[in-house]
Amino acid sequence: MHEWHWHPGEPGYEIDEPLRDELLTPKGAYVMGRNMYGPIRGEWVGDWRGWWGNEPPYHAPVFVLTHHAHEPIEMDGGTTFHFVTTGFDAALAEARAAAGNADVGITGGASTVRQALAAGALDELLLDIVPVLLGTGERLFDGVVDLPLQPVEVIDSPHATHVRYRISH
Repeated sequence: MHEWHWHPGEPGYEIDEPLRDELLTPKGAYVMGRNMYGPIRGEWVGDWRGWWGNEPPYHAPVFVLTHHAHEPIEMDGGTTFHFVTTGFDAALAEARAAAGNADVGITGGASTVRQALAAGALDELLLDIVPVLLGTGERLFDGVVDLPLQPVEVIDSPHATHVRYRISH
């Protein structure tokens, strides 16, 4: 599903590369959901350190929404995962404080994006649509009402369609 994202320099991925590069442009901090961080459900078990290996692509503080407390995990390259049990607003406040004047990225998943939309925390939404039928999953816009999306860019490739929306507040 994320193949478009992980093949820099390979023939056939030239259209997707600028968007991948934009996504990987460093931010001051990030907020992500626990499902985005990893497949662990319930209490933390084992030594899971995220999908990305020893050096995640964030290179900044990442605030992970969870219902289960966990000590911060420092990784190579400047990424530290902080686990926030007090909700989206608290995680966003911590991320903004850590970022200073830099941008805060909301990396997903769907529940985290819905919470960011409800909080009015997004100026833009970039959707990467991949032609893969999963059968089940979490719907991105469930419960979201009166969302003023203005499409400002559509880029398609053989691997994905990327749609950028400006959000009017």
